[in-house]
Amino acid sequence: MTDVPAVLAKIDAGRLIELVQEVCRIPSVLGEEGPLAAFLHDVMRESGFEATELQPVMGDRPNAIGELSFGAGPRVVFTGHMDTKPVSHGWTAAQPFSGELIDGKVYGHGIMDMKAALVCQIVAMEALRDSGLPLSGTLAMAAVSDHMGDQTGSIVYFDTHDADMAVLGELSDNEIFLGHRGRYYFDITVLGTSAHTCHKPLAVNANLLAAHAIIELDGSRLMPELDPQVAALFGPETFMSPGRVYGGLPPGGPSMIPDECVIRVDCRPQPGITTEQVRAEIDRCLAAAARRDPRFRASVELADVKSGYLAAAGDPVVTLMTDAVRSVRGTEPVHQVAGWLGDTASFGAKVPTVIFGPGGEPVYCPDEHLSVDDIIEATQVYAAFGANALAAGNDGTTA
Repeated sequence: MTDVPAVLAKIDAGRLIELVQEVCRIPSVLGEEGPLAAFLHDVMRESGFEATELQPVMGDRPNAIGELSFGAGPRVVFTGHMDTKPVSHGWTAAQPFSGELIDGKVYGHGIMDMKAALVCQIVAMEALRDSGLPLSGTLAMAAVSDHMGDQTGSIVYFDTHDADMAVLGELSDNEIFLGHRGRYYFDITVLGTSAHTCHKPLAVNANLLAAHAIIELDGSRLMPELDPQVAALFGPETFMSPGRVYGGLPPGGPSMIPDECVIRVDCRPQPGITTEQVRAEIDRCLAAAARRDPRFRASVELADVKSGYLAAAGDPVVTLMTDAVRSVRGTEPVHQVAGWLGDTASFGAKVPTVIFGPGGEPVYCPDEHLSVDDIIEATQVYAAFGANALAAGNDGTTA
């Protein structure tokens, strides 16, 4: 049996919370990950991590990577993204980038998604190294850029580094998530006939035609045939919504009746649902729009594909994380899934991965915060997972 208490005893809670406060003070909105990457790289380098690097990704937006080697054995990766969404309005308890500690909670924009988890993973690795336990293998850290863009950071890292298994630190309320839905973007270009507003009878307003499509698309209730386990975890409906509409001319310039309107349809499929299945539902909706108005004409383009992900409950990475949570919390964890999109959309097909991290819904709201207790517990679970995964002689499974 792995001596998990020996690892947990080496977690420096003071250092952990101070580092979480520090990362909260470094803005890293999508496109501005560079300063946070530099900070995390310095933390790992100064701590004695090996192979530390600011891995080039996009311009001044590198990944921050490093690892700890314990000889021959499995290669395990802790990973998570550095980028955040823009700051929400309405903060009152603290400032968004203060990292302030109030009543046992650390406040900071993006602390749940997922700045705290990055620190928890690094400090857990330090505890594992300092425990002196006999370990075999490599534990790597990859703090990646561009999650909220095209997931370029994860793609670059896992294209250049092998891994036998990974832990993605997305917010899961310190529960075990086996996977998440995918994301398909379809762009529907609706065509009309332009004319000067004074010549309205000569025009076919593309915005009007698009409205018929929007009504049909919003009313979609796609219920595809699913594997029973997938249906039980994710629910029966493949969600689809006309999320963005681009039509007409911008304010401040000349006006006319537009001949083009583009609808971006945001689809959130369960694992296993194909783009062809979703496209068929879109075509059904557009046919209904054409029945509303025979002038309706449109073309459809698949603009982006991010696949869903689901680890099997019996996968070694899931078993190891289940044992880790049980050893820290003393209760049996429940396996769940997420509705949001994780970087596992880009690397999960080649690296068995489990999702675990502090924080949960709602996220990206005023006064975003995490309790110190949750931060410490997440670090303990990461450390216990690493100890189990790299236990000397471990073959990647547990008894």
